[in-house]
Amino acid sequence: MSSTHSQNSSLTRRLETFSYDDQIVRWFVIATVIWGAVALLLGTTIAFQLAYWKVNGLGDLPWITFGRLRPLHTNAAIFAFCGNAIFAGIYYSTQRLLKTRLFSDALSRIHFWGWQLIIVAAALTLPFGFTQGKEYAELEWPIDIAIAGIWVVFAINFFGTLKVRRERHIYVAIWFYIATIITVAVLHIFNSLSLPVDFLKSYSVYAGVQDALVQWWYGHNAVAFFLTTPFLGLMYYFVPKAANRPVYSYRLSIIHFWSLVFIYIWAGPHHLLYTSLPEWAQTVGMVFSVSLWAPSWGGMINGLLTLRGVWNKVRTDPVLKLMATAVTFYGMSTFEGPLLSIKSVNAIAHYTDWIPGHVHAGTIGWNYMLTAGVLYFLVTKLWRTEIYSKKLAETQFWLATIGLVLYITSMWAAAFTQSAMWRAIDETGKLVYPNFIETVVKIVPMYWVRAFGGTFVFISFIIMMYNLYMTAKKGSVVDGEKLEAYALDESSIEKNAKPHRKLEGLTLVFSVLSLLAILVGSMIELIPTIMSYNYVIQKAEVKPYTPLEILGRDIYVREGCYTCHSQTIRPMAHEVLRYGKPSEAFEFIYDHPFQWGSKRTGPDLHRVGGKYPDMWHYRHMWDPREVVQGSIMPRYKWLFNSKINYNTLPKKLEVMATFGVPYSPEELQNGVALAEAQAKTITEGLVKSGAPSDVGNKEIVALIAYLQRLGTDYGRIK
Repeated sequence: MSSTHSQNSSLTRRLETFSYDDQIVRWFVIATVIWGAVALLLGTTIAFQLAYWKVNGLGDLPWITFGRLRPLHTNAAIFAFCGNAIFAGIYYSTQRLLKTRLFSDALSRIHFWGWQLIIVAAALTLPFGFTQGKEYAELEWPIDIAIAGIWVVFAINFFGTLKVRRERHIYVAIWFYIATIITVAVLHIFNSLSLPVDFLKSYSVYAGVQDALVQWWYGHNAVAFFLTTPFLGLMYYFVPKAANRPVYSYRLSIIHFWSLVFIYIWAGPHHLLYTSLPEWAQTVGMVFSVSLWAPSWGGMINGLLTLRGVWNKVRTDPVLKLMATAVTFYGMSTFEGPLLSIKSVNAIAHYTDWIPGHVHAGTIGWNYMLTAGVLYFLVTKLWRTEIYSKKLAETQFWLATIGLVLYITSMWAAAFTQSAMWRAIDETGKLVYPNFIETVVKIVPMYWVRAFGGTFVFISFIIMMYNLYMTAKKGSVVDGEKLEAYALDESSIEKNAKPHRKLEGLTLVFSVLSLLAILVGSMIELIPTIMSYNYVIQKAEVKPYTPLEILGRDIYVREGCYTCHSQTIRPMAHEVLRYGKPSEAFEFIYDHPFQWGSKRTGPDLHRVGGKYPDMWHYRHMWDPREVVQGSIMPRYKWLFNSKINYNTLPKKLEVMATFGVPYSPEELQNGVALAEAQAKTITEGLVKSGAPSDVGNKEIVALIAYLQRLGTDYGRIK
């Protein structure tokens, strides 16, 4: 009966002729390869900077230091490399799944060139210190607006294509694309809310605890909905295509999608365990993070079992081998992530090198490997040829795999060394290793292993670039090939379809339900914390930063100090012994943005104020090894030559006052004079200790003012 109905329906439907826009896919493929090489080169560079501090330079070139290049690396890897890969895969697969050309050729090209210009803007601003100082969200407000605008262009083009589709039901890959587009828009807009000071400087509207929660709601879900859900969509399309087999389980894909989309959004607070974030929010984040094991492994199983019956081909076909490896690493990463969110494990792993090891297991093992498989698939299809050299692809695979294993194992070794040494307390209740540098010296050999592992991965990518280039060179491009498909109309609805099958034909309803799935967890976590003014009480002893300290804090943010230093002390015995009183929420009420950090390459700085004399900080920034033998921190000699910029100070104080920071009218009016007076006081002390007399108007003085303020309001256990 259904077969007869289908035949009769097709007879009444209009047969239409169309062609795919593959040119835009080729553009995104080329961009993916170029930016991928840049991202991996930057990653390799900063890995060697940690292993050997002189790779940062000798302190004369600020834009090549670890603190400035690390944000550039993460943005290049996530948004330039993975972003372009996502767009290439989505535009290719969406047209074929929906049997239609993309909604607008013009929007496709605006999307492409707009995204590349955003990447160039990031490459120009981040090394020069224009940053908001929030991990994975460092780009300043004009670029944030541009990202939102281009994302809207992408969304209109995608949902417009859904509107003109010729397939009633949307395939599972499309589900993940829908969730990605909706959720990334929500995350980006709410996390990027800020007030501008000038064209390339702004302050986050959130402060302290609230800013931390919003940032990691964004930061964790940037991984979830930019590096996971769209790539799962690509997995569900390209793995079956490459294997020439259907997805293993339609039912499992439904469970995978809805549970993942609903649960993932809650997991952000696991980045803030043992901090001054409310305990209930920490617990919610941990519980939902652990719950992610089930849907994540459901997706991995669905991907791997799709390859049943073609395992012999997996061993010889580089596309399938890369994809199978990617899905395997997806399973490994999504096992390790929930494990790290368990409080007892997090107490060991957080702030150690386990975290970058975990992150790179995902980005290299999952994103790079899957992207490589997709690129080989796309280039052979778009240029109508075979892979130039399977031997080169095989070499690429093994170099990347060996490099990643070296990376992960070295970071595990470093992490366990760090945690064991940090936590060691002797029978008298004292730290066994009181000097942080003792740990650093021990793990430098692991940093060398990581650097060489990263080099292997980078070389593997260069091999792929050559292989893809030669593949395309021997092929040919044919655009405008005419295809035929029946127009979509109501007669194509399956009356007796199951509920989810019907939902797949109602794209607007499907999209709204996806939005609701991510909003529930977001609102339950964010609204109480942001609005709970009674939770973060303004205490009299916590004073706003002075005008000079504001300028010093901006220098701290500009130099990317948060990439190596944390500013929050957990309530653990060894941390209290090493750093001082556990951090309290009210201490951060004037921090726009918060600077808690996520990695301790150097010690925590929350209570560093008053611990050392001004001259110690002066010498430390000139050459860290003068005061800390064995330090891997770069020199910051430009701080001794660059003059303090007082011009923007009145506007900065005005913006802070808008946020509710209690500056008096006199302070707002005389901010520059107050800053100069404090700088003069610090300078006099430095000159007496041997500093040159002209140091008074240099940036180092402002930075010292900020560092000496940290933690002094609430006190530090001596």
